[in-house]
Amino acid sequence: MSDTEIIVCTTCRPPGASRELPADGLALFEAVQDALLECELDTGLHKGLQVRGLACMSGCSRACTVTLQARGKFTYYFGDLISDAETAGQVIACAQQHWQSADGNLARNTRPQRLRSGILARLPPVGLGST
Repeated sequence: MSDTEIIVCTTCRPPGASRELPADGLALFEAVQDALLECELDTGLHKGLQVRGLACMSGCSRACTVTLQARGKFTYYFGDLISDAETAGQVIACAQQHWQSADGNLARNTRPQRLRSGILARLPPVGLGST
């Protein structure tokens, strides 16, 4: 089973946010890193998860954005996220669901609350035939 990679846009800013202040996306990235570390220390449920920041994922009008991806699985791209610890914990929980799923499919009603809406894309695995 391949790892699920959590990619957080580090340059995301909500519309109208000052460029003089640190980006909300960077704050979310740091919160996700902290949540993953906490998960590792508390429960060991970090298994199969990786996190990295990426400058600009072109979701600027829907900041903050996060992607979940893994080889052979559906990729999910979420936007309109809040850059706080609660969201970070829910991102980790959703990534765990993605990692545990054979095809990466995440039913809306099983995703954590903050990742039930704001979905920007659900992309099929590379090489998956049309159905």
